Amino acid sequence: MALFFFVAAVVAVMFLFAVYNQEAQKPKEIDHSLISRSESRYSSLSVFEKLGLSLNECNTFRTFLDRFNSYDEVVGAIKKTGMVKSDLIIGIDFSASNEWQGRKCFGVRCLHDVSNSKLLNPYQRVLTIMAATMEQFDDDHLIPTFGFGDKLCRNDSVFALARDGVQCKGFDEVLERYLLHATHSELGGPTCMAPIIEQAVEIVKDKKSYHILLIITDGQFAGDREDIRAIIRASEYPLSIVVVGVGDGPWDVLQEYDDKLLSRHFDNLQFVPYQDLVTNSLNPETALALHILMEIPDQYAAICRLGYIDQESSLPEVHSSNEYLNGDITMKT
Repeated sequence: MALFFFVAAVVAVMFLFAVYNQEAQKPKEIDHSLISRSESRYSSLSVFEKLGLSLNECNTFRTFLDRFNSYDEVVGAIKKTGMVKSDLIIGIDFSASNEWQGRKCFGVRCLHDVSNSKLLNPYQRVLTIMAATMEQFDDDHLIPTFGFGDKLCRNDSVFALARDGVQCKGFDEVLERYLLHATHSELGGPTCMAPIIEQAVEIVKDKKSYHILLIITDGQFAGDREDIRAIIRASEYPLSIVVVGVGDGPWDVLQEYDDKLLSRHFDNLQFVPYQDLVTNSLNPETALALHILMEIPDQYAAICRLGYIDQESSLPEVHSSNEYLNGDITMKT
């Protein structure tokens, strides 16, 4: 009798398993009401309401991803877009927060300290690497270079570093004039990028050509509305903005400027955290060069799609001018 019940139990289990397996293989019907409720809840998120945007409008903005692994790779992508030249504009932050933003990364010294001729400060290091990275894209080597945030300009205007008050003749003059102003300028503030971005827009409107604006800053921003308006307005012109953050940070505001300003016509700003790259990269020069150019291919392609520039002009070819810019980026673990 016990054997009979055992066999019956085994047969019953096998039958139930077969029925369950058949049901599991049947295609499940989608509950469209759940999707509708989910989409409705998403489209009414407060962030969209606060920005005055609909879900459809937000979907038209796409953040460009960091997708390249070597300097040669990103330069190759730039050439594929048809961009083999750009004009350069440089902005340097002379706000007072530079006094204490080097407490961890620069031995408690001011980030603009040039008292030791054998030790480059973070601004000098970035400018030196920019020279190797960017000068090859600028065939006339005339670089409008400005300071902002000093005691005279504060958050209202900029001042020219060049001898003639207009533009420096190559990066050698940029570095020379920076040294002079770092020695004599009085730091001020508050930190605001709007004046240098607006200055760059005026230059682009006048020259009617593609420009890259390189801003070096210690990054003590308060998320000022003027900065936001200037970045959004700049997306109406053929202008890429690369912001290199030097100092201890934090960089929350610049990260938000990079990724979260949905009202822009295209993702026109790339933020590069200098200290993180220097600390975590086996080849800091290559890492910085790569990240400075990281979003340029996508930005230039977007600018062409928007019809901001004539893509048909024939321009000189871009090539790597320094051996250290040709290697892959290896991150420390």
